[in-house]
Amino acid sequence: MCLSTARLPARVNASGNLNGLFDQDRSLWNQELVRDGLRLLDLSATGPEISEYHVEAAIASVHSEALRAEDTDWGKIVSLYDTLVTIRPSPIVALNRAIAVAQSEGPQRGLEEISAIADHERLAHYPFYSAAMGEFELRLRRHEAARVHFQAALQLARNPMERRFLEQRVRACESSGAERERSKKRGTAKSRAP
Repeated sequence: MCLSTARLPARVNASGNLNGLFDQDRSLWNQELVRDGLRLLDLSATGPEISEYHVEAAIASVHSEALRAEDTDWGKIVSLYDTLVTIRPSPIVALNRAIAVAQSEGPQRGLEEISAIADHERLAHYPFYSAAMGEFELRLRRHEAARVHFQAALQLARNPMERRFLEQRVRACESSGAERERSKKRGTAKSRAP
């Protein structure tokens, strides 16, 4: 709880909109809570048993120890999710694992992992299932496919904050796609120039 709570101040910007992990200002993370969380995790690791809570805290600790999102040890997070899947298998745990795989191995691998989720139909009403696919498609520069996924996620948004976040992602697809078309046209015009 300490490690997750420590990150709350950066999850929402001054306008009240959600910040994705890579957009968060980590200087806003409460370092006292991070230290407390790491200390408590260390204390909890002295027993002979490992629970889902230990693994979830370990995942949060890897995030908390990275100074920048780019410094995150995604391979370690994937390994921890592998452990969590054996302790508490669920489609949401599998989705989070797929997201970590995408960060470690690329968006195409993330899409492959998402398609392999057992019971993925249980995620049909979870907005971040479609949003994850949209994010991976956007990173692959498949703007139209990304937009379709983000629009599906937007239809499932559970509150105004999620809606605004997903609307921003839809706009990102549209502006990226439009810029790509403009670049293509400029390239075609240059190739025709004498």
